[in-house]
Amino acid sequence: MVTQTVQIAPALISGLDLFGIAVFAASGALAAAQRQQTLVTFSFFALITGVGGGTVRDLLIGAPVFWVQDWRFAATCLITAGLVWVTPRTVWNARALDWFDAVGIAIYAVFGTWKSLTLGVPLLPAMMMGVITACVGGIIRDVLAGEPSILLKPEIYVTAAALAAGLFGSLLWVGLPILPAAIISACAGFTLRAMAILKGWAIPAYKN
Repeated sequence: MVTQTVQIAPALISGLDLFGIAVFAASGALAAAQRQQTLVTFSFFALITGVGGGTVRDLLIGAPVFWVQDWRFAATCLITAGLVWVTPRTVWNARALDWFDAVGIAIYAVFGTWKSLTLGVPLLPAMMMGVITACVGGIIRDVLAGEPSILLKPEIYVTAAALAAGLFGSLLWVGLPILPAAIISACAGFTLRAMAILKGWAIPAYKN
């Protein structure tokens, strides 16, 4: 039932992949902007945030590292960093970084799961690879920026990625076509993260 995942237009997948990279790269560049850093730092933050999760995923599943094989991904990160650099700070909402992250984790949790499945990874590990794809770049960005890792905060972040990846894999498993499954799953992950941003939703912390 999951074998249908290999049957999808390459151009569409490539476009979504580049869009997800650009969104994550923008969040990395905005982290540098908040600290009034140089263009070099903008570019580095954009690159590491954009490709970090996908790099770890590819290394874990034994695939060629995607952005080393295709120059467009690194170029997308650098161009995005340049665009953020030339944009006045007043254009960006105070929580713009969070919103870019919300879009990025929704898209990349689904995409990371899909890519892992196409390379023969079993369903449950593939969904875990989706979470890694969505979250690791942001975690590396925060560590480099001197921020507490999102893993150490109760705010819903990784959970939103897990929802998107888990729902996507489950919908494929029950036979739903890939495009509706991807749209439903990405929307669910984004909605959960959006509610965490807007309403302060968080996971209960251990208090015993």
